[in-house]
Order: sequence, then C-alpha cells, then structure tokens
Amino acid sequence: MLTSFAILVAGFVALVWSADRFVFGAAALARNLGVPALIIGLTVVAMGSSAPEMMVSASAALADKTDTAVGNAVGSNITNILLVLGITALLRPLSVSSVTVKREMPLAFVVSIAAWYMFTDNYFSSVEGWLLLAGFVAFITFLIIISRQQKNAEDDPFVSEACDEIPKDVSTKAASLWLIVGLILLPVSSHFIVSSAVEIAQFFGLSDLVIGLTIIAIGTSLPELAACVAGVLKNEDDLALGNIVGSNLFNILAVLSLAGILNPAVIDPAAANRDALVMIAATIVLIAMSLNFRGARRINRLEGGMLLVAFFAYQGYIFSQIA
Repeated sequence: MLTSFAILVAGFVALVWSADRFVFGAAALARNLGVPALIIGLTVVAMGSSAPEMMVSASAALADKTDTAVGNAVGSNITNILLVLGITALLRPLSVSSVTVKREMPLAFVVSIAAWYMFTDNYFSSVEGWLLLAGFVAFITFLIIISRQQKNAEDDPFVSEACDEIPKDVSTKAASLWLIVGLILLPVSSHFIVSSAVEIAQFFGLSDLVIGLTIIAIGTSLPELAACVAGVLKNEDDLALGNIVGSNLFNILAVLSLAGILNPAVIDPAAANRDALVMIAATIVLIAMSLNFRGARRINRLEGGMLLVAFFAYQGYIFSQIA
C-alpha cells in the first residue's frame, strides 16, 4: 500500500509539472505562429489548469472506471470552490470586477444543472458526452466572439491578466519540445494515478466514485490552487477567480464529456443524489459571494473560512457513508 501511495504522489507531481509544460509550450508555439494573444489567453492559458482533470478522466474511462471519471469532474468543481477559493480568500480577500468572469458564473450554474440532470437516470451515455463536448466548443466560440467584439476587450482585468500569462521570447523549437514533453508525460502520469488510486480504493473499501471525489479530485485541483495563490500574491484577483470559474466550466463540458464518450456506463446513484447537488449548491454560494452589479465585490476572509469548513464537512460526510 505504501508503494501505491508513493506512485500516486509521484504521479500527481509529474501530472502537474507536465500540464504546466504542455500549456507553456502550446501557448508559446501559438504566439510564434501568429495566433492573437486574446484567443490564446482565453483558450490555451484558461484551459491549462483543467489539463490534469482531462487526462485523468480519460485514463479512468478507458480503464472502465467511469464512476472515477465522473467523481473527478464533479469533485474537482467542489474542491475548486470550497477548498481552493477558501484558501485563496483566507490569504487575501478577492476583488471581483471582471465582466468576463461575471458572465461565466451563471453559465457554470447552468452546466452544473445540466450535469445533474444527465446523472438522474444513473446512466451516463455517449450522446450526453457528445452534447457536453458540443457545449464546450460553443462556449469557447462564444467567448472569443464576444471578447473580440468588445472595443477594449483586453481592458477587462481577467482577459488582460490571462494574456499576460502567455510566454514571451520562447523559440519555436523550445516551445515544440515542451509541448511534446507534456503530451508524453500527461497520459503516462494519468495512467499511474488511476491505477494506484484504484489499488488504494480497493484496500480501504472505497467506491470508484468516492476515490474520484476525494483523492483524485484534490490532486488534480493542485494547478488551480497554485494558480490562484500566485494570482492573489501578484494582485491579479480576477485571474485567480477566473481560473476557478473557467476550470469548473471546462470540467463539466470538456472533462466530464470524455467519460461518456470513451466509456458510457451505469454510474453510482450518489453522483446525482448527493455530489452533483453539492456542486450546484457550491456554485450558487460562489455567485452569491461574487456578484455585485453596482461595482467590484470582495470575497472576504470570513467567507473563505466558511468555504473551507463546508469542504471538510462534505469530505467528512462522504467518508462517514462508507461503512
């Protein structure tokens, strides 16, 4: 069992590092090829923190562990709001002013409702997976079109901060090398994470869904935590919050869709009856804490502490149901 834990930890380290290198290479290569910074910032950079969830969910689905893939997507969204945002707000209250982020929040709520509805029959089908993926393409297209139509799109704090994250002065050769390294290590590390997590789950009597909701969800949310902490330390509050909201959208539309497309299957009823409902509730709380149409809104330390308490209460409830 110690070996499985060691492999799991090493897998997460390799996953986070390779995801960072993949995004670095892809963004730098896109810049060198003449892709507008606005598009790179809203796609490659914004999707970067969801790369671990995508690879792990794909690996889990291919290993006939659809419940783990579902748990990873839903659990990551819960973790992003309750744990990552909670820790970030405790470090420093977050100001929310980006129009782009405010626009995405209601969409995050809508897609969370859609995911719950798809789970209610306890079967996640390939059709539902393809519908979510089509929604992802539509969302990205809509985001780019709206941003390009705005006269001063890059004046939006989130957009400008995302564009600033694009690597500069990186040679095409170096960018291509890092892109290839990421493409190789991402699936390899994901495979070892899933296989070791399955062994741990079997040893402790955890279900496939629970292992996805807990250990894997927390591990794959490490990039979001790192990005948010770095964001607030650099006074880039909107980028920090945008990472969470954008990641949650990508987790439902791009990550969850892979589970249905690659391995449609019967899923644990708890996904609809418990976990998707917690995800929806957390999203509602996020919106309530963030939106203020009269100007900027701050998510304070008290609210951050409340989110953390809710996260540990949810985790405790999950493990209390195992016996």
